[in-house]
Amino acid sequence: MIDNYGRNINYFRISVTDRCNLRCRYCMPEEGIDKIGHEDILRLEDFARIVKAATQAGIRKVRLTGGEPLVRKNIVQLVNYIAEIPMIDDIAVTTNGILFPVMAKQLKAAGLNRINFSLDSLNEDKFRYITRHDGLGKVKTAIFKALELGLNPVKINTVIIRGFNDDEIIDFVRLTHDYPLHIRFIEFMPIGDLLFWDKGRLMDVKAIKDIAEQHFALKAVSNIQGNGPAIYYKTEGGKGSIGFISPMSNHFCAQCNRIRMTADGMLRGCLYDKKETDLKPALSNPDDQELLRLILQTIKAKPARHLMNDGWGEENQRKMYQIGG
Repeated sequence: MIDNYGRNINYFRISVTDRCNLRCRYCMPEEGIDKIGHEDILRLEDFARIVKAATQAGIRKVRLTGGEPLVRKNIVQLVNYIAEIPMIDDIAVTTNGILFPVMAKQLKAAGLNRINFSLDSLNEDKFRYITRHDGLGKVKTAIFKALELGLNPVKINTVIIRGFNDDEIIDFVRLTHDYPLHIRFIEFMPIGDLLFWDKGRLMDVKAIKDIAEQHFALKAVSNIQGNGPAIYYKTEGGKGSIGFISPMSNHFCAQCNRIRMTADGMLRGCLYDKKETDLKPALSNPDDQELLRLILQTIKAKPARHLMNDGWGEENQRKMYQIGG
């Protein structure tokens, strides 16, 4: 469906849980969160029904997020439910990778097409610091398991934080040179009111790219499969690619093609937008017309752009782990 700003909205990002097995400093407090009650979270069948209704509004691609989506009980079954919806042509998951190795074959068999891993450091100590968890080895195993299973393109999302991991930029680029991996460097964002956010830690994509070009010759490419806003490059002779995502320095809202839903059925037109539409009451109707009406209403109300440069805002009660990044 075309929204009020001429954007084709065909991509649905769904947070299936607000729970996570990591405690990344820019995302979630160390002590954890007040989790959504079991009675409030949508059932797997509800998620699938909403996706099916959304296809009538033009949705063709679905990404399951969290929290950490793989901690959701029976997530494999949900992938299978969505894969059975005829008009959905792409199912992806964004994960921290910790649980993926033991679930990988089941997820692919259920219909998973692609996977993105969130990984901010290749250094054991830094990984432990930023996630408050051991497990870098499991994430590396997960990445190469995805390559083995052909869940291509295998992407890695890396938030670059000045003074923390900006000295690893070349290490990540080298991964894309040596392996068919696709690293996306993402600018640090204020995705909640956590104390770890500091504007001084923001490094814009131009500075990241400048560092990469000190060691590698980069050539722009445009044929990397996916639904995101990254601008991609390849190293000369490289097997993968690097992408740059600039939500802060050069917002990509004019090309945004997505809507989002939380695990308790609240629909958002934008990650930053505070307005939400509750889909749960519509699930009590025997047909999907009210669901479709609410989805269309949300698409029509999708804002022209985010205002994240002004900060997240204390009045924005949701955090990234609840909305699904």
